[in-house]
Amino acid sequence: KTFVKSFPSSTLLPCVTKPLGDKAREPPSVSSETQLSSKMPELPEVEAARRAIEDNCIGKKIVKAIIADDPKVIDGVSPVDFKASLEGKTIVAANRKGKNMWIELDSPPFPTFQFGMAGAIYIKGVAVTKYKRSAVKDDDEWPSKYSKVFLELDDGLELSFTDKRRFARVRSLEDPVSVPPISELGPDALLEPMTVDEFYKALSKKKIGIKALLLDQSFISGIGNWIADDVLYQARIHPMQSASSISKEDCATLLKCINEVIKKAVEVGADSSQYPTNWIFHSREKKPGKAFVDGKKIEFITAGGRTSAFVPELQKNTGAESAKAAGKRQQVKVQKIKHNDSDSQDEEPEIEETAAGKSKVKQRGTNTKRASTNKKSKESYSDDENDSDEAPKKSGKAKQNKSSKGKGGDQKNKTRGTKTAAKRKLEESDDEEDTDDNDASGDDDDSEQDKDQKLSSKTQSKGKKTTKQMAEPRQTRNKPSKKQK
Repeated sequence: KTFVKSFPSSTLLPCVTKPLGDKAREPPSVSSETQLSSKMPELPEVEAARRAIEDNCIGKKIVKAIIADDPKVIDGVSPVDFKASLEGKTIVAANRKGKNMWIELDSPPFPTFQFGMAGAIYIKGVAVTKYKRSAVKDDDEWPSKYSKVFLELDDGLELSFTDKRRFARVRSLEDPVSVPPISELGPDALLEPMTVDEFYKALSKKKIGIKALLLDQSFISGIGNWIADDVLYQARIHPMQSASSISKEDCATLLKCINEVIKKAVEVGADSSQYPTNWIFHSREKKPGKAFVDGKKIEFITAGGRTSAFVPELQKNTGAESAKAAGKRQQVKVQKIKHNDSDSQDEEPEIEETAAGKSKVKQRGTNTKRASTNKKSKESYSDDENDSDEAPKKSGKAKQNKSSKGKGGDQKNKTRGTKTAAKRKLEESDDEEDTDDNDASGDDDDSEQDKDQKLSSKTQSKGKKTTKQMAEPRQTRNKPSKKQK
């Protein structure tokens, strides 16, 4: 609508009007009368447009230019400035690199066209190959409502660049080859073919899938989705095979297929009806399960971000790199499972792998648990001593046994088993000695009482026992037994 409004009423050609319900606006069906190519413009389609301009427009002057007010497509220049840069100029040449084309004038800047998904060149009265997403019937309005650049030449010839989907980009550049996007393109697949050695060396450095690499315009320019599928099928290479794993012999075959497919497509003007019948191109649009080429079933996968057609029976992914990568993924998976199992059996790795905060909490909990255990053992040890002290003394012999055993137990706990069994037996034999032994046992009681008093002062500070409670058992212990009397 914007484009039609920009035309002066005197320049508008009469539109073909038809009754409502007529299919005048639908893309034409494939027939021998209409040249059709693939869904999207690739090198053959852009080359066909370039040759049409070269054959019909060279040496002619642009007398009128109309630029659509569409900043999404008309990039980096206003329609007014673009119009002024075209009118009065003579077309000198038409050039192409990859999927980009520019018209060389007798002075810069030059109009540059990046075709995108549906960009197309139409010359009134001249048959130019059409592709499904851009096809417009000859009896539709002229110029088309999708036209972005319209040129009228001094001999009355009219040229239009259209874009239904608005993914194309049209620019006005002083030197198109020195700035993006053309400056960033790899060698042109048709005009700058690589040698086998160059191609093999370039592929050996790339560890991505070969289909994705062929679609990379910075690696090689001009190859699109359908060309990549066909050359890989004819070279018997799986689209997902790593480029670096392809042998030199297969690289030579692939390069040969690229050259042959592109040259043939360009030779017939990108007219798909003239493509060889053994090309996978003719079955790419069929539904899965119903697509065959030479009796072989075609399957569809996503490779390089695009739906890719291939024949599994003939195209095997034999790349050592892909097998190695698969094995590495499996090894990582096994190691991960083993690591998880070890974590469930050992707490230390689990603490190390958790967040710092959680690790500290676990360690603090462990220390608290240990401290609680030590405290409990100390309390039980002191309670055991108090219980033995508070027990009534029925005889001197019993008192001596308790004293010696208590002392022996105390020393055993302090020295952790340094006293031998023989020494304990010698102490027990003291019970059968004379009264000197009783004096000795009294001395032992005195020394033991000193220790008990020290222990009592410690427990008193903890609030466990009072000095009075500790003293009462000592008075009872010092009384002579009936046997001693």
